[in-house]
Amino acid sequence: MQDKQQVATNNNDLVSGATGDWEVVIGLEVHAQVNSNAKLFSAASTEFGGAPNSHVSLVDAAMPGMLPVINSECVAQAIRTGLGLQAEINLRSVFDRKNYFYPDLPQGYQISQYKQPIVGEGEIEIEVEGETKTVGIERLHLEQDAGKSIHDQHPDYSYVDLNRSGVALMEIVSKPDLRSAKEAQAYVSKLRTILRYLGTCDGDMEKGNMRADVNVSVRKPGDEFGTRCEIKNVNSIRFIGQAVDYEARRQIDIIEDGGTIDQETRLFDPKNGKTRSMRSKEEAHDYRYFPDPDLLPLELDQAYVDELAKGLPELPDEKKRRFMSDYGLSGYDAGVLVAERASADYFEDVIKGLKSAKRDGKSAANWVINELFGRLNKEGHDITQSPVSTQQMAGIVNLIGAGDISGKIAKELFEIVWTDGGDPAEIVESKGMKQVTDMGAIEKAVDDVIAANPDKVEAVKAKPTMIGWFVGQVMKASGGKANPKAVNELLKKKLGVE
Repeated sequence: MQDKQQVATNNNDLVSGATGDWEVVIGLEVHAQVNSNAKLFSAASTEFGGAPNSHVSLVDAAMPGMLPVINSECVAQAIRTGLGLQAEINLRSVFDRKNYFYPDLPQGYQISQYKQPIVGEGEIEIEVEGETKTVGIERLHLEQDAGKSIHDQHPDYSYVDLNRSGVALMEIVSKPDLRSAKEAQAYVSKLRTILRYLGTCDGDMEKGNMRADVNVSVRKPGDEFGTRCEIKNVNSIRFIGQAVDYEARRQIDIIEDGGTIDQETRLFDPKNGKTRSMRSKEEAHDYRYFPDPDLLPLELDQAYVDELAKGLPELPDEKKRRFMSDYGLSGYDAGVLVAERASADYFEDVIKGLKSAKRDGKSAANWVINELFGRLNKEGHDITQSPVSTQQMAGIVNLIGAGDISGKIAKELFEIVWTDGGDPAEIVESKGMKQVTDMGAIEKAVDDVIAANPDKVEAVKAKPTMIGWFVGQVMKASGGKANPKAVNELLKKKLGVE
C-alpha cells in the first residue's frame, strides 16, 4: 500500500490561495446498504417504502430481553464486497456497541465494529482525465443503520420512523489518498459500480442506500496533514464534488486569514452549495465502544471465504481489459460499456449475436455507445428500457459488416427498429434498403456525375481532397445505396487521383 503522506499529487489538483498553492486531502467513509431481505440482527423486512414503523421487530424497537441474531447473508455480502475490493478478509471479527443518543436510535447504541472489522485493507483503481490512480481502502465493517426523524409532518412535533433501524450497512473507509473533488467523485462512482456488479448493494443514493461522509483537510504540498472536517451524509456524486470544493476553499481562507481549523462535523446544503457546522468533534473516535455482550465474536472458516470467492462475477476492471483485448475496443469505449453492469451485459449479448465478433466488435461498441446510449439518454431511459433488443442491434451490425447497408442507411434502419420494431434483415429486404454492390450500376452513376461536372474534374486533380464531393454526389444519385468504398475506389481510378 502507498504511504498516506506520499500519495502523488497532480499539480492541476492544487488550489491557489493568497499565500500560494494548497493541497486538498480527502478520505471517504461510504455507507452502503447491504442487499438482503432481512435486517442485520432481526428478521424484519428491508423493503423500501413501507408504511412508517411497519418493518420493525422487537429487536429493532429495543424491547427489553430481545437478543440480536446475526444474519448470515449480510456477512456473506460483506465478504463478497471485501473480495471485490481486493481486500484482506479477517477470519475473526468482533461486534461492538457504539454508544450515542439519537431520537431515532431506540437502543441508545449502534451495533458496529471498531477495532476488529470483518474486512481489512484493500484498494480501488480509479481513472480521472485519462490518469489512473490506486486508492487504498482502510477497512470495511458491518453496522446497523439508524431510524429516520421526520420534521415536516406537524408544526410542533417530530416523528420517528424505525423502518431503517437495524438495516445492515457496510461502512467502507478509504485511506486519505484522494486529492481533488474529481477524484472523490470518481472513487464513489467506481465503488458504486463494483458494489452493483457484486450485487451486494444497489447503490441507490436517492433512497439513501448509499451515502458518504467526506473528510476534508488542506495543507501546503509536502506538509503534515491538516485538521480535517467531516461532512456528513452526502447523498449524490455531484454534491460530493461541490462539498469538497467549497470546504477546501473555506479552510484555505480561514488559515490564510490567520485562523485555525476546528475539527468538527459539518453538513452540506445543496440549496446554496455550502457546508455549515453541525457539531464539534474533538477526536477521530469520540464515541464509547465496548464489545457487544449479546454477540459472540464472528469466526469464519477460510474454506467458506474461498467458496464465496469462486462465485464472484467478472468485475469491471477485468471486463474492461477483456473487451479491449478481445474486441479491439479503446480504453474509453470499454470504460463506458462496463460503467454499469446492465450496459456491459447488453453489449455482451450483442456480441453473441454477431456473425464475426472479431470483425464487428468495435462497430457494435460504436453503435451501442453512440446511437443506442445517445438515444436512450435523449429519451430519459436507461438500458433496461431499450426498445431495441440485443438481437436487433446485432442484426444491424451484421448487415453493416456484410456490406449489405451503408452507415447512412443503418441510421435509417435503426430509427425504424426503434420506432416500429421488426427484424433488421427483413426490413432491409422489404423496403429495398440493401446497398448496391453491382459495379455496373455504380460505374454508370460515377460516369454520369463526372460528365455533368467537368469544372470539378479539373479542380479535383489540383486538389485531390475534393474527391469527397464526387463521392457525395454519387451516393446522392444512388439514394444512399451505393457501396461508399466501391464508389471511392472507382472515382480515384476514373479521375486519376491517388
